[in-house]
Amino acid sequence: MDLGIDGKVALVLGAGGGLGGAIAEALAREGVKVAVADIDKDATEKTAKATETGGGTAMPLTWDLGRLDVVEPNVASIEKTLGQVDILVSVTGGPPPGGVAGQSPETWRKFFESMVLSVFAITDRVLPGMKARGWGRVITSTSSGVVSPIPNLGISNALRSTLVGWSKTLAGEVGRDGITANIVMPGRVATKRITFLDEQKAKREGRSVDEVREESLASIPAGRYGDPREYGDVVAFLASERASYINGSSIRVDGGYISSI
Repeated sequence: MDLGIDGKVALVLGAGGGLGGAIAEALAREGVKVAVADIDKDATEKTAKATETGGGTAMPLTWDLGRLDVVEPNVASIEKTLGQVDILVSVTGGPPPGGVAGQSPETWRKFFESMVLSVFAITDRVLPGMKARGWGRVITSTSSGVVSPIPNLGISNALRSTLVGWSKTLAGEVGRDGITANIVMPGRVATKRITFLDEQKAKREGRSVDEVREESLASIPAGRYGDPREYGDVVAFLASERASYINGSSIRVDGGYISSI
């Protein structure tokens, strides 16, 4: 299937991680020129190299999402090197485990700025160009916790849910401009983040990591953790011309893990 995005320009935030990296590579395979952004310089360059090895065009960009003052220069750099951004994919880092009660205002502010406000600001920066061209994709990766809150991931549950409300509202505002805004929700996809969370749960409950993992697998109808490439392929489709009538949606990529309808 020709996804119709050959030659488009994408900015993938969090591209140094498992999900973001898989998304960048999936887009590049479709001929998209990808700006690969992450706070981890080494991880960013690794993803960029993997993307280019696969025949794609990638621009590595070290980006701290907690700093709103770098939005303008970073986007301007992408425009100068690759062109104006047609596809924005936001994958923001996960906050540490813990509940919502008793978190300091400073903690809430720190993660709100890096996980939420940064996405708002970057989107607002690239939207005028998308509107002028009559085409754009705003895709935001969240978590299964926005549908069914995950115990001990209180900050993530709360802040990622904010992104869902924002994306749905945005979809209604820009749909007539040829722009779509959608949410993608990963379930248990095999990344370093999931490994870390399994290890933390095992430590917290005094169990082995294998026990925690087996318990988790038993709750997934597919019987396995997802492959990051499967997630990347879904995002690439949502970014495509073929997905032009999918707008304001929340797509689950979870193997049936989320139990609610």
